[in-house]
Amino acid sequence: MNDGKVVVPYPEQLSEFLRLVFALSAPGPEIGESALERPLRRVILVLGLFFVLLIGGMPAYSQSSGNNETKTSWPSGIRKDLSNVRGSNFNTASSIDYTDQWTNYHPAEVEQDLDYAVRLKLNEVRVFMSYHAWLANRVAYREHLVHFVRAAHARGIGVMPVLVDDPDHMMANLFEPSARPLLREWAQDLVAAIGREPGLAFWDVANEPDVVPEPKDFMQHRMEIARYMAGVLRELDSLTPVTIGCAYVPCMEELADAVDVLSFHDYSQTRHEIRANMQAARSFAEKVGKPVFTTEMACIARANPYDVALQEHMEAGMGWYVWELMIAHYWGDVHGVLYNNGTVRDPSIAAAVLGLFRNRGPDIVLENPDREGWVTRSVAECRKWLDDPAPDWSKGLDIAETEANLLEAAQLIAMREPPTRTVDLLRAGKPDIPALQTAIRKYNAILEPYQKAP
Repeated sequence: MNDGKVVVPYPEQLSEFLRLVFALSAPGPEIGESALERPLRRVILVLGLFFVLLIGGMPAYSQSSGNNETKTSWPSGIRKDLSNVRGSNFNTASSIDYTDQWTNYHPAEVEQDLDYAVRLKLNEVRVFMSYHAWLANRVAYREHLVHFVRAAHARGIGVMPVLVDDPDHMMANLFEPSARPLLREWAQDLVAAIGREPGLAFWDVANEPDVVPEPKDFMQHRMEIARYMAGVLRELDSLTPVTIGCAYVPCMEELADAVDVLSFHDYSQTRHEIRANMQAARSFAEKVGKPVFTTEMACIARANPYDVALQEHMEAGMGWYVWELMIAHYWGDVHGVLYNNGTVRDPSIAAAVLGLFRNRGPDIVLENPDREGWVTRSVAECRKWLDDPAPDWSKGLDIAETEANLLEAAQLIAMREPPTRTVDLLRAGKPDIPALQTAIRKYNAILEPYQKAP
């Protein structure tokens, strides 16, 4: 099976085939063969040889994001429509950062996290490389990288490695000419390791070269490095599309001639800003005839909610990568969909990834938590328990859990600290009546206004 890279017939097979061709086409008719049939036999055999060489040596490219088109040449084989890209940035939950991820690589954890991506119907991951981890142990790094790409491919997920970040994550002389041979050597090793892997979808040669506006020469150096690395990767790997993960659309426009695919990041605060950025990016992409997608988005601390960003991108038909799949160490307090055990912090994020969004329109049905009298009964039981001079621990936990369920199910409380989590933690610990009383009073105060009028 051709997995998307060049396949050349074994030399011994080719030699044997040629021997048979010349033997069978040699002078001297077969029994019952006419002089007219002999040249015809030669033609058939030569055409057969040509067919074998054509099929065996033809490069093919399989997009693991669900597109089975064959890439027969570059760049005509690249997909122009990347609207079906559903991706995430990737760092394992246990890793301190991406250098730690590659240095202390855990194959089982990577495979588990990729299985979570499958559950969310993701088809691409963007993952940062680590120059320092590579320098520390090149052999191990290559092994880890190959495992990652193959594990992703086995699950129908394409991989976009990100090569260059800031000097702290690269080399001190990143902006000096002396760094370029080192960068090229690194790129050569990465291409040698995974350049022929069918799970390799894109190269992102530099992350956000435009993200540091001051000093101006610092940003210019980063832009130059991004352009240099794009040239290196396009030279070393003619089968894999190259992009640069620009923070903003103007950077994408400036570096467009250096890449095969345009990409930008969007952490905008309002829907109209998100739409405007996508429109600007798409208009430019159409002008230069290159595909475009968003390779970073969604951050709760930047007023860029996952569900809003995802809805806008899906409705606009723009391919996307959220930051990030796992709730990891470094960015975990503002980014991430899943914990290491497969649970989520916010179900609305997982729902949005699957294309299910909150109704924010005029036609909604508000919850009526006391329709069957459960709020009224719970409030009464709560007051009775709080007035008891010797309250029963187990009974109090049941009251608290009932109120917690009413609050959460009817969306009457913020879920940053879910009431059911508080109750579960109380159940798991030693009896603590004061803490339970505090929780019940809080829940009761919220529920009381929702009692039906007598």
